[in-house]
Amino acid sequence: MFKVSPSIAPEIYGIAPGFRALSIYVQAAPVINPRVGEMALKTACKAVITDSPQWAEAHLTAWAEVFQRFGAKPKRTPCSADALRKRVLRDGTMPTLDPVVDLYNAVSLFYAVPVGGENISAYQGSPRLILAKGTEPFDTVKEGAPAVEYPPQGEVIWCDDHGVTCRRWNWRQGFRTRLSVDAQEMWFILESLPQMPLEKLHEAGKMLTAGLEKMMPGLWFEVSLIEE
Repeated sequence: MFKVSPSIAPEIYGIAPGFRALSIYVQAAPVINPRVGEMALKTACKAVITDSPQWAEAHLTAWAEVFQRFGAKPKRTPCSADALRKRVLRDGTMPTLDPVVDLYNAVSLFYAVPVGGENISAYQGSPRLILAKGTEPFDTVKEGAPAVEYPPQGEVIWCDDHGVTCRRWNWRQGFRTRLSVDAQEMWFILESLPQMPLEKLHEAGKMLTAGLEKMMPGLWFEVSLIEE
C-alpha cells in the first residue's frame, strides 16, 4: 500500500524551533455528500468572527516571525492560515471552491493552522520541506497562462523531485499538484508551532478526517505526527 513519507530538512527546525505537523494520506472513495465542505466552511467563517481559539493570535504571530527569519514579508505574503483569516475578517465569509478544498480551508480557519492539500498522485518522489537552492521550478499560472517561477535561495519550500510544490513554506501552492475532489490519492499537511497546543493539532486532524469520511464514506486514511 502506498504511503507518504514527507521529510523535513534539519535547517527548518533552526528557523522554527518546535515545529511539528500532521501528515494525513487519504485513499479517496466516491463522493456521497459533497456539501460537507461547504457547510464546514460556513461554520468556520462564523467561528473566526465570534469564537477564535485563545491561542490563535499568538500562533499566527509566531508564524509571521518564522516567515521573517527566512526573508519573507508576512504582511505581503502571510502564512496560509493568516491569509484566510484576514479575508474572512474583512469579507465576513469565503466563497466555496471545491468540496475538499472547502473542508481543509474550514479546518485552517477554525484552528488557525496552515493546512495544505495536495494531489499526491501528481508527485514525483516524496514531499520535502527544505531551503531552496534557487534552481527549483515552480509551476504556476500568471494572467491565465501557465508560467514557471524560481524561488530565491534560502526560501523555505515544499518540493518533490520535479520542483516546488508550495512557495514560502505554505503561502502559495503550485498548479501541478493542486488538489480537487476528483483526486484518488490525497495528502494533507497541518503545520503548527509550539503556540498551538499539540492536542489541538490532533483535533484539527480529526476534524479533517471526520469531514472526509462524511463526504466520501469508505475512504482509507493514515495519520502521522512529524516532529524533531
